[in-house]
Amino acid sequence: EAVAAEWMLEFACSCLCRHFAEQSGAEFWRWRDVAQALINGLSQIPPHQKKTVYLCQLLIRIAQGKSLGLKFENDQRISPLESALSVWTLLEREENKLEKLHEDIRRLIQIQIVAVLMEDRYFKEAAEVLERLFTDSESDKPLRVKLATVIKTKDPYVPLLQSFSYSLLISKIKSYIKLFMKENETNFLIQEATKHVMSKGLGATVLQNRPVEANENDKSDLETKQRFVLSIILLRDMLGQKLATSIFPIFFNLVLRSLNNTQNAGKNGVSLAGSRRRQRWTHKEDLELKLGVREFGVGNWAKILVHGNFDNRTSVMLKDRWRTLNKIK
Repeated sequence: EAVAAEWMLEFACSCLCRHFAEQSGAEFWRWRDVAQALINGLSQIPPHQKKTVYLCQLLIRIAQGKSLGLKFENDQRISPLESALSVWTLLEREENKLEKLHEDIRRLIQIQIVAVLMEDRYFKEAAEVLERLFTDSESDKPLRVKLATVIKTKDPYVPLLQSFSYSLLISKIKSYIKLFMKENETNFLIQEATKHVMSKGLGATVLQNRPVEANENDKSDLETKQRFVLSIILLRDMLGQKLATSIFPIFFNLVLRSLNNTQNAGKNGVSLAGSRRRQRWTHKEDLELKLGVREFGVGNWAKILVHGNFDNRTSVMLKDRWRTLNKIK
Protein backbone atom coordinates (compact mmCIF):
# COMPACT_ATOMS: atom_id res chain seq x y z
CA GLU A 1 0.00 0.00 0.00
CA ALA A 2 2.83 2.39 0.86
CA VAL A 3 4.53 1.82 -2.49
CA ALA A 4 1.26 2.24 -4.40
CA ALA A 5 0.52 5.44 -2.48
CA GLU A 6 3.96 6.76 -3.36
CA TRP A 7 3.39 6.11 -7.08
CA MET A 8 -0.02 7.75 -7.01
CA LEU A 9 1.23 10.83 -5.17
CA GLU A 10 4.05 11.28 -7.67
CA PHE A 11 1.56 10.92 -10.52
CA ALA A 12 -0.93 13.34 -8.93
CA CYS A 13 1.83 15.91 -8.38
CA SER A 14 2.93 15.54 -12.00
CA CYS A 15 -0.64 16.15 -13.19
CA LEU A 16 -1.02 19.16 -10.87
CA CYS A 17 2.20 20.65 -12.26
CA ARG A 18 1.15 20.13 -15.87
CA HIS A 19 -2.33 21.57 -15.47
CA PHE A 20 -1.03 24.53 -13.44
CA ALA A 21 1.48 25.29 -16.20
CA GLU A 22 -1.15 24.86 -18.93
CA GLN A 23 -3.74 26.81 -16.89
CA SER A 24 -6.23 23.97 -17.32
CA GLY A 25 -8.56 25.11 -14.57
CA ALA A 26 -11.04 22.23 -14.38
CA GLU A 27 -8.34 19.55 -14.61
CA PHE A 28 -6.20 21.34 -12.05
CA TRP A 29 -9.06 21.31 -9.54
CA ARG A 30 -9.71 17.63 -10.29
CA TRP A 31 -6.11 16.72 -9.44
CA ARG A 32 -6.09 19.08 -6.45
CA ASP A 33 -8.77 16.89 -4.89
CA VAL A 34 -6.79 13.74 -5.72
CA ALA A 35 -3.53 15.13 -4.33
CA GLN A 36 -5.19 16.37 -1.13
CA ALA A 37 -6.84 12.98 -0.57
CA LEU A 38 -3.51 11.20 -0.98
CA ILE A 39 -1.65 13.63 1.28
CA ASN A 40 -4.36 13.40 3.95
CA GLY A 41 -4.00 9.61 3.82
CA LEU A 42 -0.35 9.78 4.88
CA SER A 43 0.30 9.10 8.54
CA GLN A 44 3.59 10.91 8.08
CA ILE A 45 5.48 12.31 5.11
CA PRO A 46 8.30 9.97 3.98
CA PRO A 47 11.57 11.95 3.78
CA HIS A 48 12.00 11.23 0.07
CA GLN A 49 8.50 12.56 -0.69
CA LYS A 50 8.63 15.81 1.24
CA LYS A 51 9.42 17.82 -1.87
CA THR A 52 6.49 16.26 -3.75
CA VAL A 53 4.03 16.99 -0.94
CA TYR A 54 5.27 20.55 -0.45
CA LEU A 55 5.03 21.30 -4.17
CA CYS A 56 1.41 20.07 -4.30
CA GLN A 57 0.55 22.24 -1.31
CA LEU A 58 2.32 25.24 -2.81
CA LEU A 59 0.49 25.04 -6.16
CA ILE A 60 -2.90 24.66 -4.49
CA ARG A 61 -2.28 27.76 -2.36
CA ILE A 62 -0.85 29.86 -5.18
CA ALA A 63 -3.80 28.98 -7.45
CA GLN A 64 -6.19 30.21 -4.74
CA GLY A 65 -3.98 33.01 -3.50
CA LYS A 66 -6.51 35.76 -4.13
CA SER A 67 -9.36 33.99 -2.35
CA LEU A 68 -8.93 35.59 1.05
CA GLY A 69 -11.94 33.75 2.43
CA LEU A 70 -10.09 30.43 2.16
CA LYS A 71 -8.02 29.30 5.13
CA PHE A 72 -5.28 26.68 5.06
CA GLU A 73 -3.99 27.32 8.58
CA ASN A 74 -5.57 27.24 12.04
CA ASP A 75 -4.64 30.90 12.48
CA GLN A 76 -7.50 32.70 10.73
CA ARG A 77 -5.27 35.70 10.00
CA ILE A 78 -3.13 33.67 7.61
CA SER A 79 -4.11 34.20 3.97
CA PRO A 80 -3.60 31.51 1.29
CA LEU A 81 -0.48 33.30 0.03
CA GLU A 82 1.01 33.63 3.50
CA SER A 83 0.40 29.90 3.94
CA ALA A 84 2.09 29.38 0.54
CA LEU A 85 5.13 31.28 1.82
CA SER A 86 5.42 28.86 4.75
CA VAL A 87 5.25 25.90 2.35
CA TRP A 88 7.80 27.55 0.06
CA THR A 89 10.18 27.82 3.04
CA LEU A 90 9.84 24.06 3.61
CA LEU A 91 10.38 23.42 -0.08
CA GLU A 92 13.54 25.51 -0.13
CA ARG A 93 15.01 23.38 2.65
CA GLU A 94 14.75 20.32 0.41
CA GLU A 95 17.05 21.90 -2.19
CA ASN A 96 20.53 23.32 -2.23
CA LYS A 97 20.47 24.98 -5.64
CA LEU A 98 18.31 27.37 -7.70
CA GLU A 99 19.15 30.12 -5.22
CA LYS A 100 18.27 32.98 -7.60
CA LEU A 101 14.89 31.46 -8.54
CA HIS A 102 14.17 30.72 -4.88
CA GLU A 103 14.90 34.32 -3.94
CA ASP A 104 12.73 35.69 -6.77
CA ILE A 105 9.75 33.52 -5.83
CA ARG A 106 10.08 34.30 -2.13
CA ARG A 107 10.16 38.04 -2.82
CA LEU A 108 7.18 37.83 -5.18
CA ILE A 109 5.08 35.88 -2.68
CA GLN A 110 5.91 38.38 0.06
CA ILE A 111 4.95 41.34 -2.13
CA GLN A 112 1.76 39.70 -3.35
CA ILE A 113 0.65 38.86 0.20
CA VAL A 114 0.51 42.61 0.79
CA ALA A 115 -0.81 43.44 -2.69
CA VAL A 116 -3.79 41.06 -2.48
CA LEU A 117 -4.80 42.45 0.91
CA MET A 118 -4.56 46.01 -0.42
CA GLU A 119 -6.61 45.15 -3.51
CA ASP A 120 -9.42 44.11 -1.16
CA ARG A 121 -8.94 47.28 0.94
CA TYR A 122 -7.56 45.40 3.95
CA PHE A 123 -4.96 48.05 4.74
CA LYS A 124 -4.81 47.40 8.48
CA GLU A 125 -4.26 43.67 7.89
CA ALA A 126 -1.59 44.50 5.29
CA ALA A 127 0.30 46.56 7.87
CA GLU A 128 -0.01 43.78 10.46
CA VAL A 129 1.25 41.11 8.10
CA LEU A 130 4.64 42.81 7.79
CA GLU A 131 5.40 41.78 11.38
CA ARG A 132 4.95 38.13 10.42
CA LEU A 133 6.63 38.31 7.03
CA PHE A 134 10.00 39.75 7.90
CA THR A 135 12.69 39.18 10.46
CA ASP A 136 14.95 41.92 11.78
CA SER A 137 17.79 40.97 9.46
CA GLU A 138 19.42 43.70 7.39
CA SER A 139 18.73 41.82 4.15
CA ASP A 140 14.95 42.01 4.76
CA LYS A 141 14.90 45.65 5.80
CA PRO A 142 14.82 47.39 2.35
CA LEU A 143 11.78 45.44 1.11
CA ARG A 144 10.00 45.80 4.44
CA VAL A 145 10.48 49.57 4.40
CA LYS A 146 9.23 49.82 0.80
CA LEU A 147 6.13 47.76 1.54
CA ALA A 148 5.38 49.77 4.68
CA THR A 149 5.54 52.94 2.57
CA VAL A 150 3.26 51.41 -0.07
CA ILE A 151 0.67 50.42 2.55
CA LYS A 152 0.56 54.00 3.87
CA THR A 153 -0.41 55.25 0.41
CA LYS A 154 -3.44 52.90 0.39
CA ASP A 155 -2.93 52.59 -3.36
CA PRO A 156 -2.82 48.98 -4.65
CA TYR A 157 -1.64 50.16 -8.07
CA VAL A 158 1.70 51.73 -7.18
CA PRO A 159 4.66 50.85 -9.47
CA LEU A 160 6.25 48.42 -6.98
CA LEU A 161 3.16 46.21 -6.82
CA GLN A 162 2.65 46.44 -10.57
CA SER A 163 6.27 45.49 -11.31
CA PHE A 164 6.08 42.44 -9.04
CA SER A 165 2.62 41.35 -10.12
CA TYR A 166 0.65 38.17 -9.52
CA SER A 167 1.11 37.17 -13.16
CA LEU A 168 4.89 37.43 -12.71
CA LEU A 169 4.63 35.19 -9.64
CA ILE A 170 2.69 32.62 -11.68
CA SER A 171 5.35 32.83 -14.41
CA LYS A 172 8.16 32.17 -11.91
CA ILE A 173 6.28 29.24 -10.41
CA LYS A 174 5.90 27.81 -13.91
CA SER A 175 9.69 28.09 -14.36
CA TYR A 176 10.18 26.17 -11.14
CA ILE A 177 7.65 23.53 -12.26
CA LYS A 178 9.51 23.08 -15.53
CA LEU A 179 12.72 22.28 -13.67
CA PHE A 180 10.89 19.96 -11.28
CA MET A 181 9.26 18.05 -14.14
CA LYS A 182 12.61 17.66 -15.86
CA GLU A 183 14.09 16.18 -12.69
CA ASN A 184 11.16 13.78 -12.34
CA GLU A 185 10.87 12.40 -15.86
CA THR A 186 11.11 8.87 -14.45
CA ASN A 187 7.61 9.00 -12.96
CA PHE A 188 6.74 5.30 -12.63
CA LEU A 189 3.02 5.38 -13.34
CA ILE A 190 3.37 7.56 -16.43
CA GLN A 191 6.08 5.30 -17.85
CA GLU A 192 4.15 2.09 -17.14
CA ALA A 193 0.82 3.54 -18.29
CA THR A 194 2.44 4.56 -21.57
CA LYS A 195 3.73 1.02 -22.11
CA HIS A 196 0.31 -0.40 -21.23
CA VAL A 197 -1.53 1.92 -23.63
CA MET A 198 0.86 1.18 -26.46
CA SER A 199 0.75 -2.58 -25.91
CA LYS A 200 -3.07 -2.62 -25.89
CA GLY A 201 -3.47 -0.16 -28.76
CA LEU A 202 -5.76 1.89 -26.52
CA GLY A 203 -4.53 5.22 -27.80
CA ALA A 204 -5.73 4.55 -31.35
CA THR A 205 -9.02 3.00 -30.15
CA VAL A 206 -10.08 5.95 -28.02
CA LEU A 207 -9.02 8.54 -30.56
CA GLN A 208 -11.30 6.88 -33.13
CA ASN A 209 -14.28 7.80 -30.94
CA ARG A 210 -13.62 11.50 -31.42
CA PRO A 211 -16.28 13.04 -33.71
CA VAL A 212 -15.09 14.80 -36.86
CA GLU A 213 -17.16 17.91 -36.25
CA ALA A 214 -15.58 18.70 -32.84
CA ASN A 215 -14.12 22.20 -32.66
CA GLU A 216 -10.61 22.97 -31.35
CA ASN A 217 -11.73 23.57 -27.75
CA ASP A 218 -13.62 20.26 -27.74
CA LYS A 219 -10.61 18.40 -29.15
CA SER A 220 -8.31 19.83 -26.51
CA ASP A 221 -10.75 18.95 -23.73
CA LEU A 222 -11.27 15.41 -25.04
CA GLU A 223 -7.53 14.83 -25.34
CA THR A 224 -7.05 16.02 -21.76
CA LYS A 225 -9.64 13.53 -20.53
CA GLN A 226 -8.10 10.77 -22.60
CA ARG A 227 -4.73 11.40 -20.99
CA PHE A 228 -6.34 11.24 -17.56
CA VAL A 229 -8.32 8.06 -18.26
CA LEU A 230 -5.62 6.12 -20.06
CA SER A 231 -2.94 6.98 -17.53
CA ILE A 232 -4.86 5.50 -14.60
CA ILE A 233 -6.00 2.26 -16.30
CA LEU A 234 -2.78 0.58 -15.21
CA LEU A 235 -3.23 1.79 -11.64
CA ARG A 236 -6.68 0.21 -11.43
CA ASP A 237 -5.32 -3.07 -12.80
CA MET A 238 -2.33 -3.10 -10.47
CA LEU A 239 -4.19 -2.56 -7.21
CA GLY A 240 -7.49 -4.21 -8.00
CA GLN A 241 -10.69 -2.24 -7.61
CA LYS A 242 -11.61 -3.56 -4.14
CA LEU A 243 -8.27 -2.69 -2.58
CA ALA A 244 -8.02 0.60 -4.44
CA THR A 245 -11.43 1.91 -3.44
CA SER A 246 -10.87 0.95 0.19
CA ILE A 247 -7.61 2.91 0.39
CA PHE A 248 -8.21 5.90 -1.84
CA PRO A 249 -11.97 6.34 -2.41
CA ILE A 250 -11.82 9.90 -3.73
CA PHE A 251 -9.11 9.04 -6.24
CA PHE A 252 -10.92 6.05 -7.66
CA ASN A 253 -14.31 7.72 -7.70
CA LEU A 254 -12.75 10.27 -10.03
CA VAL A 255 -11.20 7.49 -12.09
CA LEU A 256 -14.41 5.48 -12.44
CA ARG A 257 -16.42 8.58 -13.30
CA SER A 258 -14.00 9.45 -16.08
CA LEU A 259 -14.02 5.86 -17.38
CA ASN A 260 -17.82 5.86 -17.44
CA ASN A 261 -17.88 9.18 -19.30
CA THR A 262 -15.53 7.78 -21.94
CA GLN A 263 -17.58 4.57 -22.31
CA ASN A 264 -20.82 6.52 -22.65
CA ALA A 265 -19.23 8.77 -25.26
CA GLY A 266 -18.28 5.69 -27.29
CA LYS A 267 -21.74 4.14 -27.06
CA ASN A 268 -23.70 7.25 -27.89
CA GLY A 269 -21.32 8.70 -30.45
CA VAL A 270 -21.18 11.94 -28.44
CA SER A 271 -17.94 13.61 -27.42
CA LEU A 272 -17.14 14.31 -23.78
CA ALA A 273 -16.92 17.98 -24.60
CA GLY A 274 -20.33 17.84 -26.25
CA SER A 275 -21.95 16.29 -23.18
CA ARG A 276 -20.21 18.87 -21.01
CA ARG A 277 -21.88 21.71 -22.92
CA ARG A 278 -25.27 20.40 -21.84
CA GLN A 279 -24.29 20.26 -18.20
CA ARG A 280 -26.49 22.51 -16.07
CA TRP A 281 -24.83 25.32 -14.16
CA THR A 282 -25.04 24.95 -10.41
CA HIS A 283 -25.69 27.76 -7.94
CA LYS A 284 -22.17 27.26 -6.60
CA GLU A 285 -20.64 27.70 -10.07
CA ASP A 286 -22.69 30.87 -10.62
CA LEU A 287 -21.29 32.25 -7.36
CA GLU A 288 -17.76 31.32 -8.43
CA LEU A 289 -18.31 33.15 -11.72
CA LYS A 290 -19.67 36.27 -10.01
CA LEU A 291 -16.76 36.30 -7.55
CA GLY A 292 -14.33 35.88 -10.43
CA VAL A 293 -15.82 38.80 -12.37
CA ARG A 294 -15.74 40.94 -9.25
CA GLU A 295 -12.08 40.08 -8.68
CA PHE A 296 -10.67 40.07 -12.23
CA GLY A 297 -13.24 42.00 -14.26
CA VAL A 298 -15.51 41.15 -17.19
CA GLY A 299 -13.56 39.66 -20.10
CA ASN A 300 -10.78 38.00 -18.11
CA TRP A 301 -12.43 34.60 -18.55
CA ALA A 302 -9.21 32.56 -18.70
CA LYS A 303 -7.98 34.06 -15.44
CA ILE A 304 -11.37 33.54 -13.78
CA LEU A 305 -11.34 29.91 -14.94
CA VAL A 306 -7.88 29.25 -13.47
CA HIS A 307 -8.68 30.79 -10.09
CA GLY A 308 -12.27 29.56 -9.80
CA ASN A 309 -13.66 26.15 -8.87
CA PHE A 310 -15.65 25.10 -11.94
CA ASP A 311 -16.75 21.64 -13.06
CA ASN A 312 -15.31 20.96 -16.54
CA ARG A 313 -15.89 24.46 -17.95
CA THR A 314 -14.03 26.50 -20.55
CA SER A 315 -13.44 30.24 -20.74
CA VAL A 316 -15.98 30.43 -23.59
CA MET A 317 -18.59 28.74 -21.40
CA LEU A 318 -17.89 31.26 -18.62
CA LYS A 319 -18.41 34.10 -21.08
CA ASP A 320 -21.72 32.65 -22.32
CA ARG A 321 -22.97 32.00 -18.79
CA TRP A 322 -22.16 35.57 -17.73
CA ARG A 323 -24.19 36.87 -20.68
CA THR A 324 -27.08 34.62 -19.61
CA LEU A 325 -26.90 35.78 -15.98
CA ASN A 326 -27.04 39.41 -17.10
CA LYS A 327 -30.14 38.70 -19.21
CA ILE A 328 -31.83 37.02 -16.25
CA LYS A 329 -30.93 39.92 -14.01
